Amino acid sequence: MPRSGGSSIGTVVLIVVILVIGFLWMSQTRISGYNQDWQAVFLTNGQVYFGQVKKQNNVELVVKDIYYLQVTRPLQQTEEGEQQQNPQGELSLVKLGNELHGPTDSMFINRDHVLFVEDLKDDSNVVQAIDNYKTGQ
Repeated sequence: MPRSGGSSIGTVVLIVVILVIGFLWMSQTRISGYNQDWQAVFLTNGQVYFGQVKKQNNVELVVKDIYYLQVTRPLQQTEEGEQQQNPQGELSLVKLGNELHGPTDSMFINRDHVLFVEDLKDDSNVVQAIDNYKTGQ
């Protein structure tokens, strides 16, 4: 007795369901996909974090080994007639985790707050400053 086409349709449906589930799972757990070791993550509040994007999906971006820029302004004003050497202050690179509240060195950033992410070249000033920090210079 010949088999009916019902089992063939069931097999095709099962394969399609498995492929859809696999695609959805992969889109939720996708690895960063960036070409360089370091990225700059620009947020909607104006903050920029430098680090390694380890994972991203439609909901969040996972960043590790994080640094950010901090502006240090002089506490004392110059005397009248003197010009400040750097009125905007000095930029310094700060390693996340050294703050008073002691955060861990990873962030789960809501995708709604990410404007864009850029790869950083190995010879960029930020990457060189991170390398200097890591080697203790």
